[in-house]
Amino acid sequence: MSNEENKQDSLISRLIEGRLISGTFFARHWLQVFVILAMVLVYITNRYSCQRSMEQIRRLHNRLDIVQTESYRIRGEYMGRIRESQMRQTLDSLGLDLAVQSRPPYHIEK
Repeated sequence: MSNEENKQDSLISRLIEGRLISGTFFARHWLQVFVILAMVLVYITNRYSCQRSMEQIRRLHNRLDIVQTESYRIRGEYMGRIRESQMRQTLDSLGLDLAVQSRPPYHIEK
């Protein structure tokens, strides 16, 4: 058992000292290490890009909600202004002598 403990101590000490993977390992497997490193970098870049896009979508949804609410408010205000009673009150306050016709309009044929 002391041999097994010695191996673990050796493994832990090599890990702490940075000698777990030797330089010859990288020299022999440089292409595989490069491909794995490139894949990790692509993964990190893709994840960051997705997070930024999702945050932008969230911001745009919030802005859309605000704009829709403002649109409803303006539409309600407009509908209040074109209401017949409101139009009469506006005409009376301006002193214009206009009245609502009692008869509907009719077309004159040529």
